[in-house]
Formats: sequence, C-alpha cells, structure tokens
Amino acid sequence: MFGLEPHVLLLLVVCLMAACAFEFVNGFHDTANAVATVIYTNALRPWVAVIWSAFWNFIGVLTGGIAVAMGIVYLLPVESLVDQNVYHGIAMVGALIIGAIIWNVGTWYYGLPSSSSHALIGSILGVGIAYSLLPGVHDAAVNWAKAGEAGLALIVGPVFGFTLTILMMFILKRVSTSKVIFKEPHKRKPPPLWIRLTLVVTCTLVSYFHGSNDGQKGVGLIMLILIGIVPSYFALDQSKNPLDMRDSLVRVEQVMSRVNVNDLSTVDKKAVAEIQAQTNTLDQIFASAQTVEQLPQQARFEIRKAILLLSNRAKKIQDSDKVRLSTLDRTTLSTGLDNMKGFTDYAPTWVFVIVSISLGVGTMVGWQRIVKTIGERIGKEHLTYAQGASSELVAATMIGASSAMGLPSSTTHVLSSAIAGSMVANRGIKNLNPQMVRNIGLAWALTLPVTMALSGGLFLLFRALMPS
Repeated sequence: MFGLEPHVLLLLVVCLMAACAFEFVNGFHDTANAVATVIYTNALRPWVAVIWSAFWNFIGVLTGGIAVAMGIVYLLPVESLVDQNVYHGIAMVGALIIGAIIWNVGTWYYGLPSSSSHALIGSILGVGIAYSLLPGVHDAAVNWAKAGEAGLALIVGPVFGFTLTILMMFILKRVSTSKVIFKEPHKRKPPPLWIRLTLVVTCTLVSYFHGSNDGQKGVGLIMLILIGIVPSYFALDQSKNPLDMRDSLVRVEQVMSRVNVNDLSTVDKKAVAEIQAQTNTLDQIFASAQTVEQLPQQARFEIRKAILLLSNRAKKIQDSDKVRLSTLDRTTLSTGLDNMKGFTDYAPTWVFVIVSISLGVGTMVGWQRIVKTIGERIGKEHLTYAQGASSELVAATMIGASSAMGLPSSTTHVLSSAIAGSMVANRGIKNLNPQMVRNIGLAWALTLPVTMALSGGLFLLFRALMPS
C-alpha cells in the first residue's frame, strides 16, 4: 500500500492510531465542558448527558468544515520539513502526537481543565523549533504569522468568555422574573421543564461546536501525518484532476504579468521572481502530462509546494502599497489562487469519519474527573441554572465564532472562564475558589512551554534514532 515498505506502513498505521488516541483523550478530557452544567443541575442523568454530548460531537466533526484543520496544518510548513527520508516524517508526527497526549493525560489525571488545543499547538511549535536547530537547516520551520493568529484566538477566548458571562448574568438578573433560576438546584429533582430544555440546548450547542472546532484539529493532525509520511499520495486532493487547475494558473500568470516590477521594493521584486519561478515549475509539470495518469506521484507533491509558495508570495504582493493592480485584477488573482488551493486544502472523507468516532467514543469515557472540577471547584457555590445556561451559551457562541473564522478555540478555557465569570457575577471575586483557579491558571500557563519542550525533545531524539 502506497508503495511503502511493510515496517514503514506499520509505523504509518501506528501514527494514525496515535492521532485517534489523541482525539479519544480529547473527547473524555473535554466532555465536561458540555455536560457539567446539565449534570450538576440535574437537567439530564450523567449517562444520558454523555451519550447526547458524544452524538453532537460526532455531528460537529462531520459538518464542521476544513478551515481550522488547515490552520493546524499550516502552523508547521511541512513542505519544508519533508524530504525523501520517510523516517523524518515519522519522527515529526510521532513527536508532536506523543507530546500532546502525555500532557493531556497528565492534566486529566489530576482533574485539571487543561486545553487540548494548547497542547497540540504547543507540540507543533516544539517540533518546528527543534527542526530549525538541526545542522544545515535554513528554512523557517514555523509559520509564525499563523501561530500568532492561533495564539491570539486562544488568549482572547477566555477573556471574552469571562466578561460576556458576567454581562449576561447581569442582564438576566435585571430582566428575569423567575427566582428559581438563581437558586441552587435540588440534589435529586430535575429543574422545571423550560429550564431543563434551555440547559439541554446549551449543552447541545457546546457539544456541536466543540466537535466542529476540536474535531477539525484532529483532522489537521491526521493530514500532517499523511502529508509527512506519504506526501506523494496525499499532497493533493485525489478526487480532483490536478490538470484542471491550469486555467487558474493562466489567470494568475496574466495578472502577474501586469505588475510593474520597476516600481517595487527589493523585497517585492524578490517575491515576484519567486512567483514566476513557481508558475514556471507548474507550467513545466503540466506540459509533460495530458492526463492525470501521466502525472508522476512525486510531481504531485511538487505541485503542492509550488501552490503554497505561490499563494504566500502573491498575498505579500497584494498587500504591498507599491503594487498597482485594478480591482478586477486583484479579484482575478484571489479567485485563481483560491481555486488552486482547493487542491491542497482538503481531507479525505475517511479522515473525518475516524476522527468523529474517536472523539465521540472518547466523550463517553473518563468524564467524571473534569466534571467534578467544573461543577464544584471553580467557585465556592454550586452551579445555579442561570450560571450553567449563561456559561454554556457564551462558550458555544465563542467557539462557533472561532470555527467560522477558521481559528482554533480552547473549549476548556472558554467554558472554565465563563463559569468563573458567572461565579463573580453572583457574589464578586471572593466567590471563586482561589486554589483551583490558581491550578487551572498554572496549567494554562505551562501547557505551551511544557508541550513545546516535550515534543521538541522527542523529535530530536527520534531523528537521532531514525535511519539517515
């Protein structure tokens, strides 16, 4: 299969299983984000809540799109890391998966609501930085612009979650005529029907958007594995004919031919030259093949590299204030590049399915530890109906907005911050449990540096052990 030697194929299968294990751990690590409020308010029985959450996580992965997944893929410019030695790809993906899983399992064991998103992103950055330390490496091994976007999204999310929940609680207290929603739930009786339905809806929304965002991270992780180990087969969407992008390539070349190079800075001139080099590469590849069957497998990875470099350089040219292009030309250039990236920004259907199953099954396992923290230990009082509904509605909104913008979101941190905000809204800052808040904050602060060190160290170790 894929023309791989049996032992390399076995390593590929192991890496894919490890990625599924990461999503499985993500499922039971983050389940509490959706089910804690319905369980602790007696809106649903625990086993019903967990199965319901697993189902909507599953649906969220299948329908969540590809934007966040590609954001994960492009954090690590795998095109610069992958060479003819397949073992180097295995070292890359093995290190980042193991590093993320170690941290996730450790924080789950101690009942800390740590972020799987942070763990995965930290592991990817660790591998990229470690790669840049290897002798003879000169290419950038981390897409710092994309990393900055992801980092900002992960920081802003909890801040907004905390603030917006306080605001929502304030509004509820002013407009609600029901006093029941602000009282501690009965230990055994379910809430009134309308409150119960509200809590189930918010639980469903958090579950769905958790699947659509965190599930996409799993999809991106598996695509890193496939592109890193079997680049010639998964560099381009195999359901499309690469020759069909020739029309888009011609449109890009026509627009670039109208750029007056004499008006450009040295940096922009270099970008234009690189664009021309990549379009020439693609022209040469397509000129030698009249059908997709005539296109060598290795050429497909070269096409991928050319498209991504072309897109990156063209974006810089479009953003330059020295470039004089009409609105029509800019639109034509953007459309052509988007059409070409449609061949690189994809994931096979089977990838969505195995990630959905892994996340859904994981959701039904091991949820009690984190639920206890979310429900009882962030504040000094039991969650009320109003606190539960407000926290989850804000969390669902924040995660959904992040998914729509193609940015990763930490479900754990957003909801934990929202619950903390609801506690503060009730009785002020003194209503928070300082020790637990400190522990959660410490886990939040340590996740990136620890996972970066873990994955980076493992990558260098694996590279040293792998055949050269």
